Amino acid sequence: MSDDAQDYIYDEESGEWMPASELAAKKAAESTIEVRDAVGNLLADGDAVTLIKDLDVKGAGQTLKRGTLIPSIRLTGDSQEIDCKYPGIKGLVLRAEFVRKR
Repeated sequence: MSDDAQDYIYDEESGEWMPASELAAKKAAESTIEVRDAVGNLLADGDAVTLIKDLDVKGAGQTLKRGTLIPSIRLTGDSQEIDCKYPGIKGLVLRAEFVRKR
């Protein structure tokens, strides 16, 4: 048996033996979630977004108005939720359907 055989892993889904690095890349690509804004633009960490409607923030007793700029977002791993920072509101999570990429 050659040393190369140790670098191959059996992929249950495809039923094939493949290099460990190729299988790892395939699994990473599958776990990547695309987050899109209200008009279909792809969002990424650090993007600035604008609200497309007035939103009542539960627990903060505050309303964020349409057109409010959120300067830097973080993706959460959920295809519809983004984590944001906004003055006076801790732990703000917005639905991607209510924002537009700036």
